[in-house]
Amino acid sequence: MKARSGEKIKMASLEELLGVPGEESSSEVEIRLIHSFKNHPFKVIDDDKMNDLVESIKEHGVLSPVLLRPDGNNTYEMISGHRRLHAAELAGLTTVPAFIRDMTDDESTIIMVDSNIQREELLPSEKAFAYKMKMAAMKRQGARSDLSSCQNGTRFRADHLMSEQFGESARSIQRYIRLTNLIPDLLDMVDKKRLNFTIAVDISYINKDIQTWIYEYIRDNGFIKPNQVAALRKYLEQGTVNQPLMISIFNSCIELKPKAKKITLSEKKLKKYFPPEYSNEEMEQVIENLLENWKRQQEGSR
Repeated sequence: MKARSGEKIKMASLEELLGVPGEESSSEVEIRLIHSFKNHPFKVIDDDKMNDLVESIKEHGVLSPVLLRPDGNNTYEMISGHRRLHAAELAGLTTVPAFIRDMTDDESTIIMVDSNIQREELLPSEKAFAYKMKMAAMKRQGARSDLSSCQNGTRFRADHLMSEQFGESARSIQRYIRLTNLIPDLLDMVDKKRLNFTIAVDISYINKDIQTWIYEYIRDNGFIKPNQVAALRKYLEQGTVNQPLMISIFNSCIELKPKAKKITLSEKKLKKYFPPEYSNEEMEQVIENLLENWKRQQEGSR
C-alpha cells in the first residue's frame, strides 16, 4: 500500500532490495571477469557524484558488495552495482566484493530494476526502459500486464503492482513505457528537457520515419506544440503524410499575432501645438483627451 500523508516510509535495506539473505557471505571477484547486464537501462556517468564515490573507495574500499550471477562461461553478469564497479575500476582496484547467486533472467531483471529505481534524479529514458523490462519480466512470470487501459476491470495487473512498489500511478508507468517507442534523438530531447513529456508520449504513437521529421522540425524551430502533434495524428488517421505536408500542418496550427502598430510624433511637430513649458506627460494627456473626444464624435456620426 502507498504511504499515507505524513507517514514515514521505511526504506528497504540493500540486502532486502537485492534479495540477499543476511548470512550470505561475499567473495572477491576479479573485475575483468564481470560484464554489464544486457541492455542495462541506467546510465553510469562520470560526474561529481562518481568522483566522490571513487575517492571514498580509494579510502575505504567497496563497502557494499555488488550482486552477480554466473553466466556459464566462467565469467559473471552484473545485476546490481554498475556504478560501484565503475568507480572501483577508476580507483585502480582489480577485484570487488560480490554476492554470487544463480538467478533466472526474469529474477535478475526484476532485482536489477528494483535496486536502481530508487536512485535520485533518474532520467525519463532510464525509467522508461527499466519499467518496460520489469513489466516484461513480470508478464513472463504470470502477471497481467495489459497496457491498453487502466480501467478495463482486471483484478490484478503488473502495472498496478509496480504502482504500489514505486509510488507512481499505473497510468504514469504506462506513459513512461510509451517513451521507449520514440527514436533515440527524440528520447534524448526528453532527457534534456527540450521536449515536453506529455507531447513526447503523443509523438510515441507516430511512425518512426515521421518521428525523424518531427525531430528535424524541433531541431530547426526549437519547439513543438500539443495542437501541432494532435493535428498531425488526426491527419494520419485519414491518410499518408510526407515531410512537406507535415510542415504545412504544423504551420497551420501556429497562431500569427498581428504586429503592434507604433506611431511616433517628433518633438518638432509637437512644439507647433504646445507651449514650451508643457512636459511630455502633459502633452501625452492632452493628446489622449483629444483622441477620446474624436472617438466619441466618430461613434456619434454612425
